[in-house]
Amino acid sequence: MPIEKQPSCEDDQEPALLPVGIALERLAARISPLSETERLGVRESLDRVLSTDVSSPIDVPSYTNSAMDGYAVRSDDFPQQGEATLNVLGTAWAGTPLDVDVKPGEAVRIMTGGMMPAGTDTVIIQEHVQNISTQQGGQYPQVLIDGETPPGRNVRQAGEDIKAGETVIEQGTLLTPAHIGLLASLGVDQVSVYRKLKVAFFSTGDELRALESHAGQSLGPGELFDSNRHTLFAMLRRLGVTLIDLGVVADTAEATRQAFLDASAQADVVISSGGVSAGQADFVSATLAELGEVTFWKLAMRPGRPLAYGKVGDAHFFGLPGNPVAVMVTFYEFVQPSIKRMMGCTDTAPMQFTARSESALRKSPGRVEYQRGVVSTGPDGVVTVQVTGKQGAGRLTSMAMANCLIVIPAECAGVAVGDTVVVQPFHGLM
Repeated sequence: MPIEKQPSCEDDQEPALLPVGIALERLAARISPLSETERLGVRESLDRVLSTDVSSPIDVPSYTNSAMDGYAVRSDDFPQQGEATLNVLGTAWAGTPLDVDVKPGEAVRIMTGGMMPAGTDTVIIQEHVQNISTQQGGQYPQVLIDGETPPGRNVRQAGEDIKAGETVIEQGTLLTPAHIGLLASLGVDQVSVYRKLKVAFFSTGDELRALESHAGQSLGPGELFDSNRHTLFAMLRRLGVTLIDLGVVADTAEATRQAFLDASAQADVVISSGGVSAGQADFVSATLAELGEVTFWKLAMRPGRPLAYGKVGDAHFFGLPGNPVAVMVTFYEFVQPSIKRMMGCTDTAPMQFTARSESALRKSPGRVEYQRGVVSTGPDGVVTVQVTGKQGAGRLTSMAMANCLIVIPAECAGVAVGDTVVVQPFHGLM
């Protein structure tokens, strides 16, 4: 009698698998920003997410000023032809205005950033004027100008960059060094941000040995160093969340249940690795169903088919696969965008662009595949990508060697050399 085979991760098509797009839609519908906020000083707000819009309290520039070193003049003094002589009343320095009212036939020497004197509307750069000797007995030095400079040239008007009351940074923005500098330039010393997210994480598996206690020791038969928890630590740390490391949890229903209770009591998000497949010692999905709710469990993707999402109490839960590469792929495709959404970010989707494949990529229709690649620009300026060798879900070297993921749609039946593919660069993702 032939064996009645059950669906497995080796199947290209499996009716029970949830499409990746639908899983992302369900996550977006169930995850919203935290409600708690706090006010921080500008320097402390780096890598935090704004909870309210920031409006400028001032005009930028706050006064009309020169964009170049030169001479502030009245455009009415420009000659129709030939040259005109102007008396130079003095110099306006950046930070030290010259308090004069410039009348016809007069000019002011001005430096970049200097306040435009009353009566002037144009700056002629210093290379386009000619200094001439002061007329005998004259009070001021003089310059010779022509009429070739357009009226209004080289002048920055007050408020032309930012007007007072204008929104300069929107709610949901992750604050970068450029934002910090912008806030300081406006005189804003505090901002309102969402509080830090608390994320608890643990690994499951009796075969795992914690690096903290077993580094330098020989592994026994069937034992492995726990790498997934350290990978999760590194990925989460990049997001600036508060980390709660619960270590390695034994493969028992009781230990798994207690880990869920401990994690959900103190964290906004709980992440596990391992224990979500169909094995007899995989207790994560069953425990999640007992203590909370399961929104989805198996996805039409490779690597990463056994990915569980649900809630335990008020905490969102992600049960990631046990394979190291699958942990990273599912984290970046599902967990990281969800965490960013909870942090209040409005920009959560990974960056994507197209490249020409330099590798033939084997694939059968049915699942989205995330292959590891190296993207580069050739001498002809064309962006190309090639795989990093064997693509097994347990080969962390395939991720360490890569600088992008090659995203192959579910309906695709393979990629030939020269075909266009979609890539997600690690820069900005990791």
